[in-house]
Amino acid sequence: MKTFTTRRLVMGALCVALGIVLPLVFHSIPNGGSVFLPMHIPVLLCGFLCGWPLGALCGAVTPLFSAIFTGMPPMAILPSMICELAVYGLVSGLLYHHVHTRKPLQDLYICLAASMLAGRVVSGVVQALLFSAGKYTLTAWLTASFVTALPGILIQLVLLPVLITALQKAKLARL
Repeated sequence: MKTFTTRRLVMGALCVALGIVLPLVFHSIPNGGSVFLPMHIPVLLCGFLCGWPLGALCGAVTPLFSAIFTGMPPMAILPSMICELAVYGLVSGLLYHHVHTRKPLQDLYICLAASMLAGRVVSGVVQALLFSAGKYTLTAWLTASFVTALPGILIQLVLLPVLITALQKAKLARL
């Protein structure tokens, strides 16, 4: 495992800050956070750029700090968001380090899709365990995680590969 360089720590801190500020723009739209998933983008980006330890840490602290400073996400969904985003940062960082198909864009999409799916599964499990035991259905999870969030999922699938590719060309991320 690579050590935490100053560059990685600064990038991780910037991702946490972006994860607090970016959702503020979307919360002016009704259900904007759950539709556009603005906090997910910086956390996934952190996993890709900084590796799994900082990615997981970014995913765990970003919703917590955001809840403290802005009141969002609400305390009722904070535990599942902390777990979901920590998994995003963890899995994106781990897979990006290990997946090498000789096609960088394919690597990005494999890592991104797997990270997004893993985080959503963990979120669903946490919600099922903590809230409405026995009443949290597969339909509720699919609706919240995929149907309502479809615009945010599409934004992530388009924006993150573009950002990461641009950062690679600027030599701020590995090729």
